[in-house]
Amino acid sequence: MALTTHPPLRLHARPPALAADFHHRCRALPLRGLPSRRARLHPCRCTGADADAEKAQAQARRAYPYNEIEPRWQAHWEERRTFRTPDIGDGLDTSRPKCYILDMFPYPSGAGLHVGHPLGYTATDILSRFKRMQGFNVLHPMGWDAFGLPAEQYAIQTGTHPKITTARNIDRFRTQLKSLGFSYDWDREISTTEPTYYKWTQWIFLQLLKRGLAYQAEVPVNWCPALGTVLANEEVIDGVSERGGYPVVRKPMRQWMLRITSYADRLLEDLDDLDWPESIKEMQRNWIGRSEGAELEFCTVDQEGHDLDAKLTVYTTRPDTIFGATYLVVAPEHVSLPSLTSEGQRVHVGEYTEVAARKSELERTELQKEKTGVFSGSYAKNPVTGEIIPIWVADYVLASYGTGAIMAVPAHDSRDHDFALKYKLPIIKVVSPPNGNCDPEEAYAGDGIMINSSNSSSGLNINGMLSQDAALKVTDWVENNGFGKRKVNYKLRDWLFARQRYWGEPFPLIYLDDTNEMVPLSENELPLTLPELDEFTPTGTGEPPLTKATDWVKTTDLLTGKPATRETSTMPQWAGSCWYYLRFMDPKNSSTLVDKAKESYWGPVDIYVGGAEHSVLHLLYARFWHKVLYDIGVVSTKEPFKCLINQGLILGEVEYTAYRDNEGRWVSADSDSSFIDCHQEKVSADKITKVGDHYVLKDDPEIRLNARAYKMSKSRGNVINPDDVVSEYGADSLRLYEMFMGPLRDSKTWSTGGIEGVHRFLGRTWRLVVGAPLPDGSYKDGTMATDNEPTFEQLRVLHKCIARVSEEIQETRFNTAISAMMEFVNAAYKWDTQPKSVIDSFVLLLAPFAPHLAEELWFRLGHSQSLAYEQFPEAKDEYLKESEVVLPVQINGKTRGTILVDKECSEDDVFQKAASDEKLSKYLNGKGIKKRIYVPGRILNVILDQQKAKT
Repeated sequence: MALTTHPPLRLHARPPALAADFHHRCRALPLRGLPSRRARLHPCRCTGADADAEKAQAQARRAYPYNEIEPRWQAHWEERRTFRTPDIGDGLDTSRPKCYILDMFPYPSGAGLHVGHPLGYTATDILSRFKRMQGFNVLHPMGWDAFGLPAEQYAIQTGTHPKITTARNIDRFRTQLKSLGFSYDWDREISTTEPTYYKWTQWIFLQLLKRGLAYQAEVPVNWCPALGTVLANEEVIDGVSERGGYPVVRKPMRQWMLRITSYADRLLEDLDDLDWPESIKEMQRNWIGRSEGAELEFCTVDQEGHDLDAKLTVYTTRPDTIFGATYLVVAPEHVSLPSLTSEGQRVHVGEYTEVAARKSELERTELQKEKTGVFSGSYAKNPVTGEIIPIWVADYVLASYGTGAIMAVPAHDSRDHDFALKYKLPIIKVVSPPNGNCDPEEAYAGDGIMINSSNSSSGLNINGMLSQDAALKVTDWVENNGFGKRKVNYKLRDWLFARQRYWGEPFPLIYLDDTNEMVPLSENELPLTLPELDEFTPTGTGEPPLTKATDWVKTTDLLTGKPATRETSTMPQWAGSCWYYLRFMDPKNSSTLVDKAKESYWGPVDIYVGGAEHSVLHLLYARFWHKVLYDIGVVSTKEPFKCLINQGLILGEVEYTAYRDNEGRWVSADSDSSFIDCHQEKVSADKITKVGDHYVLKDDPEIRLNARAYKMSKSRGNVINPDDVVSEYGADSLRLYEMFMGPLRDSKTWSTGGIEGVHRFLGRTWRLVVGAPLPDGSYKDGTMATDNEPTFEQLRVLHKCIARVSEEIQETRFNTAISAMMEFVNAAYKWDTQPKSVIDSFVLLLAPFAPHLAEELWFRLGHSQSLAYEQFPEAKDEYLKESEVVLPVQINGKTRGTILVDKECSEDDVFQKAASDEKLSKYLNGKGIKKRIYVPGRILNVILDQQKAKT
């Protein structure tokens, strides 16, 4: 990694002042030919000489020559593969500690990165660089989650094959990431669309199949005809697809499922040992939704109470409330609904189920929505009361949860209560709150004392019992009398693992034509690659696009020679992202998913950083697959991700909105008037000012505005392209600003003014070390650092900075680490000399945050190798002890000021210093002193003699 082959740069400073005075402020064009953000906001028509002058003006705005420094060091790192992590057996010293730091790998969209993406990537890069400098073996890779619906939809719209657009998008993402100086090991780069990768995704599926964890079932699914695929519940909003807004209907289809429910208890129990945000763990617990209750059997009867020789099983978590069950409800998809529906109600039930099929499960279970239902025409007998109760159909009950049927207790469940009021069904209160206080107009869902809960015929009496005790007694009774059993249930459903689309992993399966028997491919037939298909639009029939690849679909079973047909559904996008962290450990292995020695050394992932939007599905699915791989001996740990960090969002710049009435007059945002007849108007930041906590018009301060930052989106036009920022301020400025905006886990608002501030800080750092520019605009070689021995005070400032930066990086408080470095630079500017040993250490502190600038300064300080693996400075306690303290001084018990004194200073010396202080002397000089109270290091209180003072 020697740098001696690179000649020193002749870096240019600010050029002379420009003669031309422009009426506008526009920026020079950034990298990759994109107009800068300011150029987009303030368009100009500069040509010829004007363009040259504008280019010079852009150079003048630079606080330091990042545009020359950053490309040089990015090329240096790439040429020397500086951040390559050796393999075991190929130079990796496994006696050293390891740290596997991983970003949730991105989907490479056509839009490229926006400034929100680098937030997490910068955090992991700081940690990776820090750990390398502490002597850790660091694994920090990057890859692409590139299969999925967006690429296929774009391909359909443009006629471009998804393979082409995916490769193009990956190239763009890679270029952007490299331009930000991230220290990824690009030798380990993977894409889920590469056959060498999805060979092992298919292999994992075969292992699931062998263990009975993959199966086919007829299930109701969210079918989107326009997209031609099945959507997950989370991909359907208000009855339309999240992507594109296309109508979605519920229809039964035969699909591949993964039995994730078999791992529900382990997924739940092992959460406790993870260093994850508690909110994320709680979301997973709620998604798994373990509950203990009972399955109860209700005999179906006709209106006169005659037994129909059929039973309806319901699941309840509150068996204690069975005496309050006044009706049953079945889901519109319940398998027994056709037999439960009377002839007189068949048309009404059919119409209702058709409407329900167009709703997503999330819509149907929304607590605030109006409850709807229809009577089935059938009845059931309450087993403990003998009462005949009606059976209704309602979409707030889901076939996928429990048994798809519930006993409705309207006095003690809000949804049942709303339903009963609407359809005038009986409401019987059977639980009294412990304090006796509850709203008689609302359902009481808590525990309490049982009332109205006995029946002599059944012999069951739970009156006066606590709810928990009553539930146990009812469960015992139903088990002893053949009306049910104890049951543990889960909200978690088996994973629907098939999509009717082209751009995904093919299933490694065939079906024999003569018997339709399913036959898995042998492992030596993997990978089963996607066929080249020019026509991949949805068929509109539910048949996947792969059915069009007839030469690929029709095949032969190698074992029997019989003709066969391939599975034409593909795996969901989640498949490739379930195990990618393992492939990074051993990306080139063609004989096994991951080498055991490599997995044993690198696993599990030590720090995993990504958005909270992946808190349930991706993390839950990855944990499920990892546990299966643990069971079959592929991995050595029970969990894949040891520590999880969710970075916050970066919102667009604050938008200011004013209101005008129909006559064009301004209306203040705090007005009592209605805004119905007003129209909104965006106001530019240069026309507003802040007064107190509010924003007002400069020209009319009585008019208050609404100020709000929104999530970045193309539709709002508030997306900030990192290419523009890098062009205007440099990659190090962008990295530093995103970390300085606030705590990593919080949402933050982008501000161009803010990035200008950190850019100036980096410029001050550059000039502190390198010095002022020469008359011709260039900088001299070398630095301003001297060989002088540092003073004790200089070492104290340095080691105080080292201690703070080290601690704040460890705790991911990057914003306060940057503040500590800013304080150091401020202090160093006051020194007469900058000792090289002190400046060396500071540059190493800066390196994880602003690596390009740090590398350039390190080289100028006389070092011949990259600082990437230099030892990170360690603070020494002898310089952290404060020798001076700020001492409050009170006069007659009232604090009048402070003085800086040595900790060991005597009382007389402290008093003399106070008396000579400019602010305090007016209270003491010429005054009689009655008493002095001195607590060393804490306070000096001077009591004046009032009599002498008067004299």
